[in-house]
Amino acid sequence: MQTIFLGAPGCGKGTQASVLAEKFSIPQISTGDILRKAVKDGTELGKKAKAIMDAGGLVSDEIIIDLIKERFNQPDCSKGYILDGFPRTITQAENLDKLLGSKSPIKAVIYFDVQEDEIVKRLTSRRTCSSCGYNYNMFTDPPPAGMECKFCGGKVIQRDDDKEATVRNRLVVYKEKTEPLKNYYEKQDKLIVIDGARSVEQVRTELIELYKKLAH
Repeated sequence: MQTIFLGAPGCGKGTQASVLAEKFSIPQISTGDILRKAVKDGTELGKKAKAIMDAGGLVSDEIIIDLIKERFNQPDCSKGYILDGFPRTITQAENLDKLLGSKSPIKAVIYFDVQEDEIVKRLTSRRTCSSCGYNYNMFTDPPPAGMECKFCGGKVIQRDDDKEATVRNRLVVYKEKTEPLKNYYEKQDKLIVIDGARSVEQVRTELIELYKKLAH
C-alpha cells in the first residue's frame, strides 16, 4: 500500500489522502508536516532544517529524504502510507527509489488530472477567516454577506497565496518541476490517472475501489 498522490496545487489530493489514510489505517505523509514536527521536537534533523530556514534558505533534498526515512521507520508505516506532495522533482523521485530499493518500492502513483482553469477557479474562490483560520469557498461554502466568520466573527479575507497571479505562478513552477514526474512513473508502469475535476464524493469512491484492489 505504498502510494504517492501526485497533482497540481488545488487538485484535491490532500483532502482525499486524509480520508483514504483514515479508512485504510495508513498514515498520510506530508513533508511539510514532518518538517514542522522535526523542528518543533528539536530533533537533530529538525535543528539542521531550522537553521537553514531561519537563514532564508531551502531545506536540501538530502535532509528531506532523511526525514522521510525516519518517518518510514515508524510502526504506523508497516502496512503502507500515502505520500502527499512528495516527491516534487525527478531528483527527489530518484532518491526515494534508492531509499526504498527493491524490498518495498512504491506500488502506485495516483495522478489527479485537473485542468488549469479549474485549479485557478478552485484556489481563487477560497476565503479564510483571519482569526480562526476556517476556509470558506465562494461557490460551495460562501462566507456571510458581511465577510464576518460565522464561527468566531473574525474578518474573512482572501490570502495573497489565493490570488490569481500567485496561483498561476505556482502552477508555472509546478509544471516545470513536478509535472515531469508523470513520465517518470509512467515508464515504471506505476502511474494511475484519475479525473480530479469531478465531485469530491465521486473521486473518493473511485479511490476507495482502487485501494481495495491494491491491497490484494
